[in-house]
Amino acid sequence: MPYVNIKITREGATKAQKAQLISGVTELLQKTLNKNPATTVVVIDEVDTDNWGIGGEVVTELRKR
Repeated sequence: MPYVNIKITREGATKAQKAQLISGVTELLQKTLNKNPATTVVVIDEVDTDNWGIGGEVVTELRKR
């Protein structure tokens, strides 16, 4: 049973975009590793940019530039 956790910043990904991610990852696992889609779990966590850092800086501040 594959478990995939996708973390993205909370910046307006639509319901349709998230559904496409879930569908696409499930399909990729089926095609690439022959995993059963019925037992594939995909979770999307949306993280506030104040709680996400890159290169030692908070993403909120990086995006202001």
